[in-house]
Amino acid sequence: MSEELKAELLAVGMEAARQAGALLRDGRPADLAVAATKTSPIDVVTEMDIAAEKLITGILAERRPADGLLGEEGADTPGTSGVRWVVDPLDGTVNYLYGLPSWGVSVAAEYEGETVVGVVAAPMRGEVYHAVLGGGAWLGPARLACRPAAPLDQALVGTGFAYVQTRRAHQADVAQRIIPLVRDIRRGGSAALDLCDVAAGRLDGYYERGLNPWDLAAGELIAREAGAVTGGRPGEPASGELALAATPAVFASLQPLLEEAGAWHD
Repeated sequence: MSEELKAELLAVGMEAARQAGALLRDGRPADLAVAATKTSPIDVVTEMDIAAEKLITGILAERRPADGLLGEEGADTPGTSGVRWVVDPLDGTVNYLYGLPSWGVSVAAEYEGETVVGVVAAPMRGEVYHAVLGGGAWLGPARLACRPAAPLDQALVGTGFAYVQTRRAHQADVAQRIIPLVRDIRRGGSAALDLCDVAAGRLDGYYERGLNPWDLAAGELIAREAGAVTGGRPGEPASGELALAATPAVFASLQPLLEEAGAWHD
C-alpha cells in the first residue's frame, strides 16, 4: 500500500471524524430524543447518532465512492477498491445522553482486511487522536507512547460493561477478581477513548468483552502504534470475545488472569 494512499485515507478520516464531532457537540439538543433502543433500554441510540453516521457516510461517498463501509448504525457495503471504512459515529452514547464528556467519533480504514488508518475525535476533550500503520500514534502534533513498564499491582486498568444484564453480572464478577491485583479500575464508557487513553499513558491497560468491530478498529491501531500490545484470548487477536490493550508488561500479566477468570464468556 502506497504512502500516498495512506495519507489520503488519513485526510478523509480526519475530515469525517472532525465534522461528525462538531455536529454532535454543537447540535446536541437540550431535550435529546431517543430514536430507538439497541440491546436493552439502557443502551440508547439517539437521533444525533444517526445524523452523525449519515454525515460521515456522505463524506466517504463523495471522497472515496469505491470504498466499502461498515457502520454501527447499519451501513454495510462491500466496495470495490480494497478499502473498507469501519465507523462508530458516536462511541459513548450514554455519556453523550447524560452530558458527560467521554464520548467520541471513531473512523478507521482497512485495506484488504488490515487496519491502516485510525482516527478518534473527542470534541468535549478538544482532542483528535490518529494513527497510520507503521507511522506512530498522535494526539494532534504530539507523538504518543504508552506508559513505561510497571508491575500489575501498580497498573491502572480500564474496562467496560455490557448493557445486557446477565453479561454485566459476569463482568462484575471478573472485575471483582481483578481489582485486588491492580492499582485500581476505571470505567470510562467509551471503548475508543479507553484505547486512546492506553496510547496516551492515561491507563496502563484496558479490557472488555462484547465489543464490535467499529468499537475497536481505530482505537486498537492507535494503541498499538503507541507501543501497547493488543489481543484477545491467548494467541488470538482482539475481538468481540475479548479485547485487551496494555503496556507490554501489564499485558503479559493481565491476559492470563482474564483467561483464568473466564472474562471471555457470559
